[in-house]
Amino acid sequence: MRMIVKWLLRIVLALVLAVLVVGIWKREEIGRLLAANSVFDADKIVENFSNMDVAFLSTTLPRGSGPTSEFAYGAEFELPQGADQWLEARTATSLLVLKDGDIRYEQYFLDTSPEDQRISWSVAKSYLSALFGVLLEDGAISSLDDPVVKYAPQLKGTAYEAATIRNVLNMASGVVFDEDYFDYNSDINRMGRVLALGGKMDDFAASLTETFAEPGETWQYVSIDTHIISMVVRGATGRSIPELLTEKIMQPLGLERDGYYLTDGIGVAFVLGGLNFTTRDFARFGQMILQDGTYGGKQIVPADWIADSTSASAPTKAGQDGYGYQWWIPADAQEGEFFGRGIYGQYLYFDKPRGVLIVMTAADRGFRDEGVHESNLEMFRQIAQNL
Repeated sequence: MRMIVKWLLRIVLALVLAVLVVGIWKREEIGRLLAANSVFDADKIVENFSNMDVAFLSTTLPRGSGPTSEFAYGAEFELPQGADQWLEARTATSLLVLKDGDIRYEQYFLDTSPEDQRISWSVAKSYLSALFGVLLEDGAISSLDDPVVKYAPQLKGTAYEAATIRNVLNMASGVVFDEDYFDYNSDINRMGRVLALGGKMDDFAASLTETFAEPGETWQYVSIDTHIISMVVRGATGRSIPELLTEKIMQPLGLERDGYYLTDGIGVAFVLGGLNFTTRDFARFGQMILQDGTYGGKQIVPADWIADSTSASAPTKAGQDGYGYQWWIPADAQEGEFFGRGIYGQYLYFDKPRGVLIVMTAADRGFRDEGVHESNLEMFRQIAQNL
């Protein structure tokens, strides 16, 4: 009996030591996974959204050595009736309103500040769209109707083999991908764990093998489609997205602070939702889009691309919000009205005829509740119409 007890104790001790060794060896990965699993917790979400580089690997987007492009201030604007209650209900962290390039309203909430670098989530998709337009004009990519495997051969034999670049820009790849953020085992959350543990996003994308429709036939929001655009860009140029975005888009805007991208374990940018900037630096990008791609007297993104990418070209159903090339268009859009949108209440909203840009960051855990998105658009419209 004593011999059995001794052996049992040795086994237990060996297991404890093994756990300690693994814990020390993998402590960074384990720490990131624990942090990632609590990113959206009610008591942490506001702070987390200003410090995403704690939970995930990241890479800096340097602003460069040029001067900051300062915003002018117009007459102070009072928000429409009910806006205070709306901001509180939506757990807003910042709201910035510009008309004709002048700041008319700027406030920060819940102990955030103008210096906070906030996560934009899927608003990042629209940044990649702008970069793609530049590279298309430069000739790095031949045609939107090229198959994605022409530039990303790793995708041969996967669900993306028959998809074109236009299909993935439109979110019409037909690839099966579960985007339920509240299901621990959904594809989007499995992908998040790959990111947190330092895995490879390219390998994750190449692991998808099922389709539900022919490419170009049906629209369905599939975030991993945006990563496919990244694979195409990297394959076409031999350069990273952070390097290209910094050179082609961000540094010409005269940012006030460096930004950063979340990345996977080999430094590949999390293009579908990993961009972090200050609210004003989001506005600098937005103002460039509003001005048909010009900023500081320079044409940064082709005007034709902005017009095409913000038009409802995807095969969405009647009555739904429309979709272009990684931009949204309201179902009942006025002329020149479109937006970028991220989970938990991030927005870049545009009313081009009125010269209005609205930037909103938030930590809204009720962002998917019925009527929330519609009420946000309605408030944005009221603001634009009353300026």
